[in-house]
Amino acid sequence: MMSAKILLVDDDPHVLRGYQRRLYDQFEIETAPGGSEGLTAIETGGPFAVVVADMRMPVMDGIQFLARVREIAPDTVRMMLTGNADMQTAIDAVNQGNIFRFLTKPCPTDVFIEALRAGVKQYLLVTSERELLEETLNGSVKVLIDVLSLASPTAFTRANRATRIVGRIANKLQLPNVWQFKLAAMLSQLGCITLPAGVLDKINSQPPLTDAEQHMFDVHPSVGHQLLVRIPRLKLIARMIEQQQNPPANPVSPKNLAFEEDVVLMGAQLLKVALDFDQHVSRGLSHHDALALMHAQPGTYNPILLAALDGGNAQEISRESGGAQEQLIITVAELKTGMVIEQDVWSKNGIMLVQKGQEVTLPVLMRLRNFAQGIGIEEPFLVKTQS
Repeated sequence: MMSAKILLVDDDPHVLRGYQRRLYDQFEIETAPGGSEGLTAIETGGPFAVVVADMRMPVMDGIQFLARVREIAPDTVRMMLTGNADMQTAIDAVNQGNIFRFLTKPCPTDVFIEALRAGVKQYLLVTSERELLEETLNGSVKVLIDVLSLASPTAFTRANRATRIVGRIANKLQLPNVWQFKLAAMLSQLGCITLPAGVLDKINSQPPLTDAEQHMFDVHPSVGHQLLVRIPRLKLIARMIEQQQNPPANPVSPKNLAFEEDVVLMGAQLLKVALDFDQHVSRGLSHHDALALMHAQPGTYNPILLAALDGGNAQEISRESGGAQEQLIITVAELKTGMVIEQDVWSKNGIMLVQKGQEVTLPVLMRLRNFAQGIGIEEPFLVKTQS
């Protein structure tokens, strides 16, 4: 328990010194003489496992203080000590501050210690569950991306390019939680694993798709949504992916992202801009001509996002795509994860194994090594190292 930090907040310095004498050998104790000082301690010295506040404090009482703690440190367990044990105080404390324990003064030392131990246990439970969920989520996403890189190298490469474009636009507009928009871009082509070989190549090289091929391509966002929506914490991202081809009926402002629906629409509109721009460039248009074509289609794109992509930003994305430092001519034995393939890589019997522009993931690397040891690979080939 000594590693668990406890913050005690009371306007009476004698009470704070008493807490420290009673608890110093049980917990790592910090104190604050009021609500404002307590909030500063949390922001500069946190995280704290447990915060205990006195109810009756000047300027900011215990209920107000713990309500703020709930906002800025939601994982921290909150407790209240008070000599005024009336029912309304308890109700307000629970409703506004989501109090874990409500203790009355004078509180016996053994009762106080047991309450703090229970609070620390609750804190560890909450944080460990969240960390486990995050690790599970990260692992699930990595598996999906690795599967995409093997099942559809063209889709994986397209998703990589779209991710860079989305990241640049989102950063330029200072959007909150850029990671979720970049993750949506990285997973935006997941539904393409159901497409027959060659359909995506036709999309990029401009031969007309048959009606059946066009239908298959049009439904890939729904397939991606179905694959992702049941994964915890990916529901919003799955909805962005589902709507990636939709023109923006209501263009979302970067300043109005308070509600989940607006976040979903912003993500979908980012994907629409990034993927269409990438498709135009892949078909041979210059950045200027691609942007001009998109500007000439009012109602098709969010104009704020299109403006952020314009003005030289598209050129910067192109220069940075791949984050290259230098080009190398290497063999499979020299290939490393993180490199970017700069030419199509073929097997000795004429199978294209990796498409130009694809980043080398571990599954891609293992696949190339296996082919090199078996059928053989046309090597050496050109790659770029990433910064």
